[in-house]
Amino acid sequence: MRILIIQNRMGIGDMVIFLPFVEAISKNFGIPVSLLVKESTKANHYLKYNKFVKEIKFLKRSNNTKGEHDGIRGFFQLKNELKKENFDVVFIFNSSLRYYLICKLAKIKKIYQYPLFKKKKQHLVNAAKKLLLDKLNLQVNSDPKIEINNESIKDARNFYNFESKKLNILLGIGGSGPTKRIPAKIFNEFISLCLKKYDCNFFLATGLKNDEQIILREIKEKYGNICTPLDKLSISETLPVIKNCNISICNDSSFSHISAGLEIPTIVLMSDTPLMYGSYNSKMHPIIPDGVEVVTHGTQGKNHINPKKIFEKFEEILN
Repeated sequence: MRILIIQNRMGIGDMVIFLPFVEAISKNFGIPVSLLVKESTKANHYLKYNKFVKEIKFLKRSNNTKGEHDGIRGFFQLKNELKKENFDVVFIFNSSLRYYLICKLAKIKKIYQYPLFKKKKQHLVNAAKKLLLDKLNLQVNSDPKIEINNESIKDARNFYNFESKKLNILLGIGGSGPTKRIPAKIFNEFISLCLKKYDCNFFLATGLKNDEQIILREIKEKYGNICTPLDKLSISETLPVIKNCNISICNDSSFSHISAGLEIPTIVLMSDTPLMYGSYNSKMHPIIPDGVEVVTHGTQGKNHINPKKIFEKFEEILN
């Protein structure tokens, strides 16, 4: 038997969120599964040691309809590719008629999918839970887990001189958009509060975009002697570093999802996206901007994240 899972959302966090459902399906059928995901999920960077995933195939779709799987030609190309694979079962984690028809024409015998044309207001986690409950009678816990090699953890510990007597803290200062990037001054105020009570080292996780580099530089200028930038590392190279940390404080970004998936207590700074993205995992502890009761798309609260509240939650987790 061959099983395919189609997850067409584009982010790293989106893929991490679906890992418990991948695991549940694999365990139910007793075999590892194939994934069809977008390359932007970077799934190959953090699923190398996932025993529930047999292979990762990339869905070649773009935002400008020029991908190999876009349009009418791409429809039939993907259909032909899947037909050659002889999949027996497919789980489609969306409500798209396009993927249903592709799988139907590819002669996949059993197709399990969200209700068609029901995408509006669809809850990211609850829809997946309902699909597996309805189709397989499976109750799924939504705590994703990312597996990595123990040797790489030891190597990172030695290379970066992790000290057990110190608190090693990941600061996920990167973000996929400007509204998610908490200003450096807020991280600096949090660092200042930490140093009054604790002996700490900080690891700065971010990308190479100019706006992210500005935040990185502002933190390094003030606390460079206790901060190690991780911006030159690939996603896979950051995993063992994060795993060696005691706790993480991250923007609502890929690093918050990865950190929690590595079972590191993670404070998530929710400035501009629904709270669900920072609370679906029991390792996540969301902080919302001052002055709002509900955070969602368009809140734009990055300047109103309170560093004192971050520190209070930080101490609550540690103690």
